[in-house]
Amino acid sequence: MDTDTIWLTGAQWLAVLRIGLGLWWLESWRHKDRKSWFETGSGIAWAADIAARHRWNAVRSGFDTVVAPRPRVMAYVVVYAELALGLGLILGFLTPVALAGGLLLNLLYFALMIHDWAEQGQNSMMALISVVGLFGMSWQTWSVDGALGWFG
Repeated sequence: MDTDTIWLTGAQWLAVLRIGLGLWWLESWRHKDRKSWFETGSGIAWAADIAARHRWNAVRSGFDTVVAPRPRVMAYVVVYAELALGLGLILGFLTPVALAGGLLLNLLYFALMIHDWAEQGQNSMMALISVVGLFGMSWQTWSVDGALGWFG
């Protein structure tokens, strides 16, 4: 293929993928009813109900140990982690950290909602994009990290 006919380079396509994942995280943050999450703990209460009925004891006990004792703090952690991931990936700022953090959050969501296969498609694709972005070094193009020469 003649390089003059290539619309975007491979590095640019990886940046598009990274930015798209960031937009996905930003939308996850945007659509949350933050008042409900922070004041009533609705998101954590919903997750507690799922965890209580989960078929894996590790999920139940992990939730009871880490999340249940501090529902308000965990509501803020979840909501603002999604915002930070979205902004970090869109801007390409601390991109490897954002990609690894997003992968971890998707794996936690995946484990919690293992019974809900409709949700698993989204979590699986977001996790896959995170892995591709990490190994493809998607921060090298169109990013703050690339402009500053961070992360080689």
